[in-house]
Amino acid sequence: MGDAIQEIECKIMGRVQLVLFRDFVQRRAHSLGLLGMVENLPDGSVKVVAQGTEDRLKKLTAQLRKGSLLSHVDDVVVTWRKPEAHFTDFVIRYPS
Repeated sequence: MGDAIQEIECKIMGRVQLVLFRDFVQRRAHSLGLLGMVENLPDGSVKVVAQGTEDRLKKLTAQLRKGSLLSHVDDVVVTWRKPEAHFTDFVIRYPS
């Protein structure tokens, strides 16, 4: 792993919608220089796909577990994988 670009997909459960959680994730990802996206899921959870170095992704994961000021994170499921998509920024995806 090391400095190679890795990808994680995270599912964050708890009180993570309607509490500015996606904005929190986007700001943290930008500060870490990560690429990817965050979106709300219909089941009330939030999905994050992030790409970057292993150490920066681990820092983001730690932030996801803490959550934003108004959120309450019950669980974060993290899946490590080879990058599947090509991102040029870290964006918030909104339902169409």
